[in-house]
Amino acid sequence: MTARHILIDDKNPLHRELPIYRAGQVGAVRLSDSEYKVYDSMEIDAQDYAALFHYGVIEALNALPFISESNNGLDSWDEAFLASASIGAMRGIIDSCIETIAGKSPERIMLGWQDDPERIAYWREIDPAKTLDFLTQLRDFASHALENGYDLEFIL
Repeated sequence: MTARHILIDDKNPLHRELPIYRAGQVGAVRLSDSEYKVYDSMEIDAQDYAALFHYGVIEALNALPFISESNNGLDSWDEAFLASASIGAMRGIIDSCIETIAGKSPERIMLGWQDDPERIAYWREIDPAKTLDFLTQLRDFASHALENGYDLEFIL
């Protein structure tokens, strides 16, 4: 039996309810604060979330010393912190990823599949130009955080 293919549509509320649909957030925080406070944040929409993993950006960023409860570093379904002392290195990694992604064509990637109760493969279209815009914004967000003495919190 062949699997049915579903192309994720961000405008479809039923698709946004699927467990395979993932988005995230990056926050500017201070690990030294006595109480948790987010000073600024930026969203990671579902297309950019998938692209960060597909293009290896998350894997590249894991060269940095992220702090997470799971001890998995920066990973899906997790929260991880990056101290401000590592933000400069993060910007360098992002610049390298931008160079790697530049010139790529839009493509469809498989997000996951299920076998029961029916075989379904879940796909998403990713646009490298949109990802490059996001990475530029993330680099600028990180620069701003560094200038203001913030650490970064990734909620994936």
